[in-house]
Amino acid sequence: MRIAEILFSIIATTTLALELRAQPGTNRVTITPAWLSELDDELRTNHIGLQALSARTEAARQNAAAVKTWEDPAGRLGAMAGRETKRRDDGDLLYGIEEKLPLWGKPRLTRAVAQEELRLAELNQDYQFQLLRREFVKAALEAAVAGRVVDLGRQDLSLIGTLTQSAEFRYGNGTGSQVDVLRLQNESARRAAQLQNDEQRRDHSHFALNRLLGRPIADLWPNLDLPPIADEIPYNSRLVKLALHFEPRLKVLRQEIRKGEASVALTRKQKYPDVMAGIEARNFSDDSSFRQALLVFSFSLPWFNSTKYSREIKREEAKTTAATLDVKDYEQAVIEEVHHMTVAIASARREALAYRDEIIPRSEQALDSARNAWMTNKGMFNDVMDARRMLLEAQLMYARAVAEQYSMMAELTLCCGLGNLPSLEMLGVSLKPEEHQHSLEN
Repeated sequence: MRIAEILFSIIATTTLALELRAQPGTNRVTITPAWLSELDDELRTNHIGLQALSARTEAARQNAAAVKTWEDPAGRLGAMAGRETKRRDDGDLLYGIEEKLPLWGKPRLTRAVAQEELRLAELNQDYQFQLLRREFVKAALEAAVAGRVVDLGRQDLSLIGTLTQSAEFRYGNGTGSQVDVLRLQNESARRAAQLQNDEQRRDHSHFALNRLLGRPIADLWPNLDLPPIADEIPYNSRLVKLALHFEPRLKVLRQEIRKGEASVALTRKQKYPDVMAGIEARNFSDDSSFRQALLVFSFSLPWFNSTKYSREIKREEAKTTAATLDVKDYEQAVIEEVHHMTVAIASARREALAYRDEIIPRSEQALDSARNAWMTNKGMFNDVMDARRMLLEAQLMYARAVAEQYSMMAELTLCCGLGNLPSLEMLGVSLKPEEHQHSLEN
């Protein structure tokens, strides 16, 4: 009987090792910066929110092109009532045309304001695209973590099945407890229900990816795998310079300043009078004979509202001042955010390395040791269950740490205006797969 137990223990331990290191399915895609970049065009063209922003940008472009140098001329037509002699001498049929003159550079400044509004719309569209790209990276990482949870759940369910067989074998030989069998059966039922919940959460994470890419909401995705651990990104002056020059929201705020300055210049010119030039002619209605022609100039009198114009100028200057202060405040926030991102990336990387290189291997050894001791009546069943939970937690925490590192890297690329994750290689960050990573996930 002792020999049978030992043989069964060896077979079960081998089976357990194979289950813990099962090869992944073929329908899998590893999330890499290159794979994410391939979906950029689809995200840009298909997302409904970006389509709306594109339409607004096109409206701003057409508005800039529609600014007129010459206003539409105004026609004049009238008749004079009076004595026939007066009408015959002066003419009683009046007609003419009047045109507003493009003086003081008002049309040019109006066009400049429209051009600045167009540039602002373009920068805002790019900023929103960068935000959506970051959101997509995070959604993909969440889907990969959800998929990893499902994989771990299936492995755990298979492990529980193997442990149940061992417990039933021991109980049948009189060396085990029925309580262990019942406990494992309950754990199997709980894990099966949890696995179904995890699969639904994974499928819902794919819904989020389809929504961002404008795909049919129920389209199927392959199983997504997490990328390898990336290099650390140290905080340095180069990162700060990149952020202060290329952070997309900062570019939008700076464009607000330029738009405000153009609006101030245009508002100052509104204090100047509008000058209209016109030609008027008169004919006698009885024989349509020409009588006289007049060259007429007219102009507005803005001096009566000079205080109102001054307040309009102060209003635009106050808006520009506010935009300038917003830029200064946000520049400090960007510097702080860059430092925070580098600290978070380094923290997540250290955590992932600790789980990959130390905690998970030791947890696997602890599970093997506890199970062998239990099978040979040298250990407690509770030790097996505790070691199993410890290994599951370590594997899950490793996946979350890797996802957190790349999530923070996506934040950093947005903060530094790098565009996408492959741009991090400009900073010397390695994003290439590691052999150790593949061996860990197998």
